[in-house]
Amino acid sequence: MTMNEIERSPQGFEEQLLRDLTAHVTQRAEMASAARPAGRRTRFLRGWRLVGAFGLAVALTAGALVVQTIRVGDQPPTASASEIFHLAADAARQQPELTARPDQYVFTEYLVTIRDLPDSGPYQTTRSQLWQSAGGVAYTQGRYRPESDPNGWGELKVLRMGDAADPTKELDAFQPPAYHGDLPSDPDELLRYLRKNPVDLHLPEGADEEAVYGDESMVYTTARSMVRGGYVPPRALAALFELLAREPGAVVISGDVVDAAGRHGVAIRTPGVIGGNVDLLFDRDTHVFLGTRGTVVRNGKESLYDNVAQLRLAIVDRPGQLP
Repeated sequence: MTMNEIERSPQGFEEQLLRDLTAHVTQRAEMASAARPAGRRTRFLRGWRLVGAFGLAVALTAGALVVQTIRVGDQPPTASASEIFHLAADAARQQPELTARPDQYVFTEYLVTIRDLPDSGPYQTTRSQLWQSAGGVAYTQGRYRPESDPNGWGELKVLRMGDAADPTKELDAFQPPAYHGDLPSDPDELLRYLRKNPVDLHLPEGADEEAVYGDESMVYTTARSMVRGGYVPPRALAALFELLAREPGAVVISGDVVDAAGRHGVAIRTPGVIGGNVDLLFDRDTHVFLGTRGTVVRNGKESLYDNVAQLRLAIVDRPGQLP
């Protein structure tokens, strides 16, 4: 039995902006469809799904809605978003490469600070552990505990994907492969690959899929979904960051940022989110990807919704097995 382990940091952002977004999807799609050629065919990456409000939000690009942003400090940004992404790419290349068979699992451990409701209620911090099928041949399993209770682990449970069209339902399909070993490591090749293989957003009925998936921003949406979920080998991860460095509208948030694990970093705010914001967090010194931060905007006021820090990433043989 072989277990490979690495401590690095991507992903997170939950799916509770759905009600705010559904009404905007069709309107945005209708506006964009007029500029798209008819008959365009789209092929999705096998099994890739970015479910819920986050998926809908990032599909609708800059210009859909302008929302208020907050400053988290008085110091101006010391580097552009593009520069930070390039430094993150350099950091990614230094990571050891993990290998996995289709029957193995990608293990991830997160520290998550989140509210019960998007813009109200107390914040709670939980420690979560996920076991995702490397080959997409089994359901994801997970468990969690309050961070304040080291012995409070819940039972290991099977986790199914939610249906974006009906949040009360679950999908029967397995989650997508969590091991992304076939991604190109050249940014230009990766760009072409992601254009042909966008992440599946499971848009609600009535949305113009040709308009949404045909938009140039879809490449960056898919790239971010790759960074945030599963395992991407170092050279391909670097290519994803190099690609994200080209995205128009990404900005560095001023001041110091602290993730759910207390690590200090820098935040890059991604464009095109309706009803809130999604920030990608990087270590301030090493530029290793730490995780994500989600905010919501209500009545012109922005507040933290969740802060997700990835603590460990490893390849294991079965659900429940720890590195």
